[in-house]
Amino acid sequence: MSIPAHSTALVTGASTGIGAIYADRLAHRGHDLILVARDAARLEALATRLRAETGRTITVLPADLTDPAQLARVVQAIADTPNLGLLVNNAGLALSGTLTTSPEAEVARLIALNVTAPTLLARAAAVRLSAAGGGAIVNIASVLALSPEAFDGTYSATKAFILTLSQGLAKELAPSGVQVQAVLPGATRTEIWERSGKDVDSFPAEMVMDAGDLVDAALVGLDRGETVTIPPLADEAGWNALQSARLALAPHLSRRDVAVRYRTAGDA
Repeated sequence: MSIPAHSTALVTGASTGIGAIYADRLAHRGHDLILVARDAARLEALATRLRAETGRTITVLPADLTDPAQLARVVQAIADTPNLGLLVNNAGLALSGTLTTSPEAEVARLIALNVTAPTLLARAAAVRLSAAGGGAIVNIASVLALSPEAFDGTYSATKAFILTLSQGLAKELAPSGVQVQAVLPGATRTEIWERSGKDVDSFPAEMVMDAGDLVDAALVGLDRGETVTIPPLADEAGWNALQSARLALAPHLSRRDVAVRYRTAGDA
């Protein structure tokens, strides 16, 4: 693993759910932490517990990442942290409805939190870590990046963006020793469901993963150097086949001539 031992990890969306579990696991692995979320009270409660359990330095940085000024403070924290080794881009939200039924302001907030914030934070971390010659960026995406018809297409699109961003960034940063990982959870028991007005218990129980199990699996993938980790996927061959098909298609996607199947009789 390319993360320096006992380095500092910055975790967004750290007050609850997946982010809070990442904070717990990383602190117990020996990392100092910077915890970012809107709920300062929850962050401080988590920080107090982790300081007592691990003796690590835990810094609380309350911020609403949809606010440009507050996002800029977190970007600056990434630039200024001397021993930064890891960014976990976890903060996110889902719409209460769909693109056409949700208020415009809610859609804008979704894009700000799920796309703009992680992109700018990943950029800051990429600059910082590549200069240091090592570290890792973990971006929490979703299996919906691969199955947009299964849920609201707007949320799925934001997660497809994160997957694509991660894959491109992984290639860009590999020579500098920085690891990039996209984690693709399936349905996971977190507060995102309740906050978006949805009921996670409407899914069959065998489809919903515990958040702790998800994070533990994602960390195994990180340790193994995976660029894409899909904790619910039992057979890796399916993902490998999808990747192979995508890469095989690439040489045929940009040509001077229009494909024959799009030509009319008059073009002959």
